[in-house]
Amino acid sequence: MRKADLVTSALLLACALAFSAGALKYYDYWGDGGPGPAFLPFWLGLVMALLALAMLIRNLKDKNAGEAWLPEGKARRRVVAVIGITILFVVLLKVLGMVVASALYLAVLMRYLERNPWPLTAAVSLGAAGVNYLVFAYWLKVPFPEGMLWTF
Repeated sequence: MRKADLVTSALLLACALAFSAGALKYYDYWGDGGPGPAFLPFWLGLVMALLALAMLIRNLKDKNAGEAWLPEGKARRRVVAVIGITILFVVLLKVLGMVVASALYLAVLMRYLERNPWPLTAAVSLGAAGVNYLVFAYWLKVPFPEGMLWTF
């Protein structure tokens, strides 16, 4: 388990730093009216990098190798399902756009993996997609993938 934790924390650290650097490279950190589109992604990436670094340091100090961890049976199927649904979300992002794809992603996870009732699933997935749009696309002016469906 120690080796998996080391690899995971190192990968998380690299992704977090790339996320923060990408935010600064492609978007303005500060604009005339205040924080720009890179402000929040930069700081979120930095916080994630600090947490990943703490996890990496903790795992380097830990001399106990721990038990091997590999999910079996139903747990393994759930892990594979989440990975598959996430890959499908990324593929559908260009076709459906960020708002619709994220609502569908949450709905599928909530309904078919967690077995939540339809009213709760609809409220959370539509609400989260709406808040996502309002905060990032409307307020921070971050360009969202609109999808090919909206170009016709």
